[in-house]
Amino acid sequence: MKNKGFRLSSEGRKVALQIIRKHRLWEFFLVEKLQFGWDEVHDVAEELEHISSKKLIDQLDAFLGFPKKDPHGDPIPDSNGKLTIPRQVDLLHLPLQLVAEVSGIGDQSPEMLELLSHKNIQLGSKLEIRKKFAFDNSLELKIKNHQPITISEHVAKNIFVSYEE
Repeated sequence: MKNKGFRLSSEGRKVALQIIRKHRLWEFFLVEKLQFGWDEVHDVAEELEHISSKKLIDQLDAFLGFPKKDPHGDPIPDSNGKLTIPRQVDLLHLPLQLVAEVSGIGDQSPEMLELLSHKNIQLGSKLEIRKKFAFDNSLELKIKNHQPITISEHVAKNIFVSYEE
């Protein structure tokens, strides 16, 4: 018999979205209000997401100004569980010489986030691809107000950007 996986019931989906909402609001709070690094917040948010007070989470959301994205660019569900998915592509699919804005990070491990910070890449960074190297699919990037840098294919496929055509 072929494995068919599983599906969440509509009630299970609501519960999952509320946990995601709490987790991402706590990450936003930790970065924006307590000055944690974006590479430090996941484990703490994992603990805080289990607080069950809806009133606390709704007031946290209001206190933070109803943010739409967490510090890694992931959308935060609203109080009704509505999730807006942004239109974005990874850097490997960005055309050359087109200015784009970093809008999300795929691999959010502390190691990846540390590397991105070291290379001056963060949410909101404006960048463009200057050259694609066929040998290993690495990219030369120009980040606004910084010297050009080279990143690997692995890093590039984990950086998501939005842009206007």
